[in-house]
Amino acid sequence: MLSHWVRAILQATVYDVAIQTPLETAPKLTQRFANDIRFKREDLQPVKSFKLRGAYNRISQLSDEQKARGVICASAGNHAQGVAYSARKLSLNNIIVMPTTTPDIKVEAVRALGGNVDLHGDSFDQANRYAIDRAEREGLTFIPPYDDELVIAGQGTIALELTQQWRNMDYVFVAVGGGGLISGVAAFLGEVAPHVKVIAVEAEQSACLKAALETGERVKLEQVGLFVDGVAVAQIGELPFDVVRTQKSDNSGPIVEPNVVTCSNDEVCAAVKDVFEESRSIVEPAGALAVAGMKNISQRTIFKAKTARPSFAALI
Repeated sequence: MLSHWVRAILQATVYDVAIQTPLETAPKLTQRFANDIRFKREDLQPVKSFKLRGAYNRISQLSDEQKARGVICASAGNHAQGVAYSARKLSLNNIIVMPTTTPDIKVEAVRALGGNVDLHGDSFDQANRYAIDRAEREGLTFIPPYDDELVIAGQGTIALELTQQWRNMDYVFVAVGGGGLISGVAAFLGEVAPHVKVIAVEAEQSACLKAALETGERVKLEQVGLFVDGVAVAQIGELPFDVVRTQKSDNSGPIVEPNVVTCSNDEVCAAVKDVFEESRSIVEPAGALAVAGMKNISQRTIFKAKTARPSFAALI
């Protein structure tokens, strides 16, 4: 019998807008580390990010009445673009709340995708509270960036594709912000491919999952660094944290390795360069974070245990 999460991921409606992204070998890194290393190229999505999957899955499953009223979200980055793109595809009214500190280039990118931008607040928290309040006042549906079952299921379709593309992978490296991506990946792999270990990778200055796993509960960081702005989240999502803690591997331990890998800004910058050298694509820091984490630990003894040549997939 299929689990609740596997069923939700298999039923996710993402491919009206998203593509099945390729899993490409990284020959230079493979040679350097003597591991089989591949990139899951989510940077090739129409909005250059996996965020489109979750946003569209959430929005496309609204009722006709909800669709008629429109949607709203708060984001200064990829979630904003995912919601704007999805709303345009479905011909829905949308409001994208962005902090007043958002760089003009990001604001214009959202507008170019059909987003109706409302600049409000000096921080994401202020913008988010405003968006939730406005949703209640105007009858709009608020689209969360990560703490939502349908959003998580949409992101989990990446894991579905991975199991179809590479049966022999040993480890999947996943960048963590609010936790929507890693919980979707863990929920699917824990049921379908429990032999695969999921490695969480966080920026040193925004390691909210690491802090939560160490204390056993969600904690809010006093401050977060903004260099890796795509994962600059102060507190892991409630639902993602629950999934990460409860999904098991084939040895009954957690499928998500409890020792979170954290990376410095320098390591992330080096990974951006590595991705460019492998693919000739320039990714944002958050897009290279999983690669940085993979490099950080790829030569550790524990990861040589399964095979003489372990296989690593990094989501970019």
